[in-house]
Order: sequence, then structure tokens, then C-alpha cells
Amino acid sequence: MKYLNNIEKPSDIKKYDLFELRQLAREIRKYLIDVTSKTGGHLSSNLGVVELTLALHYGFDSPKDKIIWDVGHQAYVHKLLSGRMEALKSIRQFGGISGFPKKSESEHDIFEVGHSSTSISAGVGFAAARDIKGENNYVISVIGDGALTGGMSYEALNNAARKYNKFIVVLNDNQMSIDKNVGGMAMYLDKFRTGTLYNEVKSDVETTLGKIPMVGDSIVKAVRGVKNGVKQLLIPGMFFEELGFTYLGPIDGHDMGKLNILIKQAKKVEGPVLLHVLTTKGKGYHHAEKDPHKFHGVKPFDKSNGIFRESSNIIDAEPKKSFSTIVGDTLTDIASIKPNVVGITAAMCSGTGLTGFASQFPDRFFDVGIAEQHAVTFSAGLATDGIKPFFVVYSSFLQRAYDQVLHDVCIQNLPVVFCLDRSGLVGADGETHQGVFDLSYLSHIPNMTVMAPKSGDELKEMMHFAASYYDGPIAIRYPKGLDNGYKTGKSIELGIEEWIKDEASDRVLITVGSYFERVMKVSELLHNNNVHADIVNLRFVSPINDALITKLASKYKYVYVFEDNMLNGGVTSIISRRIAKEKAIRNISKSPSVFGFGIDDEFVGHGQIDELNKSLGLDSKAMFDTILSLERN
Repeated sequence: MKYLNNIEKPSDIKKYDLFELRQLAREIRKYLIDVTSKTGGHLSSNLGVVELTLALHYGFDSPKDKIIWDVGHQAYVHKLLSGRMEALKSIRQFGGISGFPKKSESEHDIFEVGHSSTSISAGVGFAAARDIKGENNYVISVIGDGALTGGMSYEALNNAARKYNKFIVVLNDNQMSIDKNVGGMAMYLDKFRTGTLYNEVKSDVETTLGKIPMVGDSIVKAVRGVKNGVKQLLIPGMFFEELGFTYLGPIDGHDMGKLNILIKQAKKVEGPVLLHVLTTKGKGYHHAEKDPHKFHGVKPFDKSNGIFRESSNIIDAEPKKSFSTIVGDTLTDIASIKPNVVGITAAMCSGTGLTGFASQFPDRFFDVGIAEQHAVTFSAGLATDGIKPFFVVYSSFLQRAYDQVLHDVCIQNLPVVFCLDRSGLVGADGETHQGVFDLSYLSHIPNMTVMAPKSGDELKEMMHFAASYYDGPIAIRYPKGLDNGYKTGKSIELGIEEWIKDEASDRVLITVGSYFERVMKVSELLHNNNVHADIVNLRFVSPINDALITKLASKYKYVYVFEDNMLNGGVTSIISRRIAKEKAIRNISKSPSVFGFGIDDEFVGHGQIDELNKSLGLDSKAMFDTILSLERN
């Protein structure tokens, strides 16, 4: 690594000439492939922005100039250039550096992100703050074309219009978010990629007219005076121009020479600038270029052939399915017998397991882009007119549409089904993606039914239940990972729990969703120590059966609740409040001690899920020890 080894801070690259910068780009790609092949991580998005990141740090002075990344999963190159070459070997690992910009890691990480469509809004904030303080730095917001499907980006573009000098939006256009981009903006930007017509026509016309003796220059000026109307027809860049941005581009985002020139031009322009750069996701690694989606977020792989290491193992006779796959397969089965059922995703078709559904029912599948708020209200409109929508979305992404869930769905009590993928701890993506808030932010909304299956089989039964339920909205939350294989047991009834053990014990273990396997292990450890406990698979977080609360309040000395969620506002809070109310109403003299196992008031970092649970004291052995300790005191 002749060049990369000499980089300790972004300004170090300014000593290199254009040839050396190109060599540095090659070294960076090799290093990214080497590291992610061992650790996993976001590969294709980072390979696509190598030259762009180099050009930004070459043309600007970080951290004085503020470079803000949208989503942030493409910031590995930025991390390399800001002194984290060795640390990158620990990226997304427990105790290692984050896969996203993190202010605690470096002064060059200006703004922490993890979800999309945020960088322009943050950039406008930085530009306004700079002007208030009378400073003179540049603000650069980098955003992908996929993120432009998110409405927040347009709110920010509108707010920035004609206001701010030294504010540059870099549109990194690679025709993808995670899945292929969809919608009007994707088609709109397609015109840029082949839109040489306008510039060619403009150049030819002006050259020809300029040769006319005496009046040629005057005619050219007149033509220029009306060219905006022509531009409107031929060049979609006028969309940004009309918003008050000077549009520059599009250019090849892998051509360092052109990038450097364009950035110099952008720095000379008065007012906000949009710099349009065309890049190739996975650039420089054949397997990632061929299948950028596959190499978006990778597990460790063999870099010589692009095969994921676990894929080379002998396949089990009956391999376990992921919860995402089970949802996609089940929804396809449901749709085959219920013609009013539709599937909706927000730019995550494959990630949420809906690829098969989309293929089989293309007219009943809707990818709305990175637009969760729209997806929810779109679902509400469908449900109002007799369609049964299943919106399949990551738990942490639905947070962005809380108001729409409450206002547009729940107040109207519409039969929308929310399938919440990646609920609970998700691991390596860290704070921005942990799905540990959904039980709290959904269960307190009137009319919302909230379900949590213990297994893939129970998930299927809950989806069939939801498909036939028309008395209001339902949310089904399930974890990232593979099915544990437990069977459903008792059939699903609204609000009714499943008793796994109901004996003469004075303690009960209430398990919510994905905790089931660990709770069974806790029960086994207790039993081996001659401590017996009843077990309840709660199933419904909202509503919770009144008869269950009465039994908990009157029978048990200890009630232990296990939830893959924040304890504040979660299931433990609900059950504690309900028991206290039951005690008062029924004049019960004694009531159980209620203790919750879950997430305290903290954001959970990144690492493997087992590592995170252990660090939080939520592995089976630690929870068993806690129970014994509590009952000794």
C-alpha cells in the first residue's frame, strides 16, 4: 500500500498528483475487498464512491468544510482517509468501529446517520448555523439517487432554494438504493445518463449562428434568452435549477480529473449547487459490479470467487428458513386465495423477502421507494377501499412513519397489516437499525393490535389470522435471522396467550416473541436447580387478555417478563400497570414482584446479536443468575 499507508488525515492526499490519486484509488479498492471479505460489511456502495470521496477530500478542507454523508454505509473510504485504516479491520465488530459515520470516532465524521434522505436537511442546518456565526466554510451534502425517493430530501431542497452560498449537494447516481430504484425520480434521472442531446444541440446551434455576419452574436444572445424553455424539454436538470440550484453534470464519477475540475467550478458558483455524479456500484470488483445488491451488505466471503463462506458448506437436508423468507412465502400463499391482498415495500423487496411475491403478483406488489410515510398512508387509502394491504418493513424504518400509523391508520381503525422485520436486536448495523422501540411506540396507540411470534410456524399462523382480521390494524413483529423450528401449538385467538407450562409454581416467565428459545433455556437452568416456573408465550402485546392479568395478580409471587424491546413503555411497563390496577380494583392484598428483562434507557451499539445480549446481561445464563439473585434478596 505505497500510497494508502501514508494517509493519516484527509489533507494528506493533496500532496498527490492525478496519477498518484488513481493509484491510491486502486489501493483503496483492494483494501476494502480484503477487509470486508474477512469482516463482512457494506462493500458495493463503498467501491462505487472511491474516486468521489477522494475528490471531495482533495477539493475541500475537512473538518472545516463539512462533508455530510446520506445513510452513511458508503463512508468506509472516508474512514480510511481520516486515519482509520487499521481500525477498519474491526468495522461493525463488537468493540470495533461503526459501519456508519460516528462523531466519537473522528472530527471528520460531522453528522451521525444510518437512515436515508437526511443529508440535505442536515446540510441546510449546517449552512444556516455557519451563516449565523459569520463563518466562511463550505457545506457538502452527499446523497444517492435512491435517497431522492424519500420525501424529506425534497423538503430540504425546497428549503435550501436560492438561500445559501457555499452549499453543495452531490448527487451520487448509481441507479440503486439497495434494490433497484423505482418511481418517477428514477425515470427522471435516467434521462441524465444518456441525455447528451441538449448539450450537443446547443453547441451546434450556437456555433452555426455565431458564424452569421454582423447579426450572429445577437441571435445567439436571443437564443440563450429562451433556452430555459428548451432546457425544460430536453434536460431534466432544470428541475433542480427551478428549485434555485445551479446544476452541474452529469459526469463520470470515476474520472478523478473531471471530478476535480467540476468541484473547482462548483466552488465558484454563487448560491446552492447540485453536482451530479454518475457512479457504478461495486466498481473495481467483478462480482460486486455484476451483482451489486448481493454485495451491498456482505458476510465474510472468498474474494477470489465472491462466494460467501457459509455458502460453501454442505447444505442441510432441511435448511432453516429466515423469518423474512417465511413472511414472503406466506404472503404469496395468502394472496393466492385472497385476491384483495397486496404487498408493499419501501425499497426493500428482497431484504423483506417479497421477491417471490413480486414475481407472482406484479399487479398487487408496490415498491414505493424510500418513502415509509407515503407507504403507510398509501396502505390506508387501499384499506379504506376494500383492499387488504401488508406493508412489510424493517422495524427501525417504520419509526419514520409514526404519525401516519397513528393518524391515518389507527384513528380510522383501518385493517392494514404491518409486518415488522428486524425487530429486536439486529447486530452489526448498530444504534440506527436496532428494532427495540416498536413494542413501545405501537402498543400504546388505540386500535392497534400487536403480535409477536415465538417461531416461524407461529409467524405463518399470525399472518393468516391477520389476513382475515378486519376490525382494525395489526402489527406483527419478528426478528432478524433463522427460524428456531418451534411449532405453533394452540391456535391463534385475538388477545389470548399460550401457556407452555401451567403448574403450581409461584413464579412465571412471560416470553415475548424471539425470547422464547432463551426463556426455555432459563427454565431448564432453573429446573436443574430445583426452581420451578410456569411459562407463558404472550403472543399478543396488545391487547393482553384480562384473565391473564387477573391470574398474574392473584396467583404468582414473581412475574418475569422477557422482551426484545425497551423496558420503558414496553411489555413490562404494560403488565406492571395492569397488575397494579387489578390489585386496586379487586382489593388484592398482595401482588407479585414484576421484573423485566429487556433494554434499559440506552442506545445499543453494534456487534453480533449474541455478543450484544451477553453485554446487556440478556443471555440465558445471565438471566438465570439474575432470577436467583432477586429471589435470594
